[in-house]
Amino acid sequence: MAELWLIRHAQASFGAADYDKLSDLGHEQSRELGLALKALGASPDAVFIGAQRRHRETWEGINTALGFPTAPGILPGFNEFDFGGLLNARYRGQERPKDLHTDRRLHFKMLRETVLEWQTGAIIDPPEPYDAFVARVRDARAQATAGENEQVIVVTSGGAIGQTVAEVMGAPADAMIRLQLQIKNCSLCRIVVTPRGEHLGTFNETPHITAANAARLLTYS
Repeated sequence: MAELWLIRHAQASFGAADYDKLSDLGHEQSRELGLALKALGASPDAVFIGAQRRHRETWEGINTALGFPTAPGILPGFNEFDFGGLLNARYRGQERPKDLHTDRRLHFKMLRETVLEWQTGAIIDPPEPYDAFVARVRDARAQATAGENEQVIVVTSGGAIGQTVAEVMGAPADAMIRLQLQIKNCSLCRIVVTPRGEHLGTFNETPHITAANAARLLTYS
């Protein structure tokens, strides 16, 4: 039996030219999560990250406290889906809504609508078919939990976590985006993996957030 700890990356750079890097707050969140995981007794046998910069930077912050001695394995299957590419396909030949990458409410509304269209096949020539996304996330989980490791930490993104939880719970496809929109930065989701299958242990834990620091550390993007 293995326990897979899926951690969403810390706050990235929403509204910046390069979203795929942590904000100053994101770096703080990752360090605080590392301290909280150490206090919980986290002692991973293996660590994996997606291939995106925000995954690596989040792990580096966490590991300042955990002190895991080897470099994490990189599994691109844990990367986020290409939302920008999906938007390009959805609005091909049309004007996109303004302020999409600066207005958070509009951003998340469009994210939800776009993913739902993607799942039903309504977006023509997406950068990645939804079924391919599902398959690569499932395969990445299998790779991360292969072998005799009992505790595995993975730093990934909200889409991969939302898809994992929806699949483990046997929920319909549209549950993926509803779950994703709830997932906090640096939150922890535990999946118990047994020979009989995968089982949800916890969802959206934030051991690094307290009543005293929630106003500063609790973010969703």
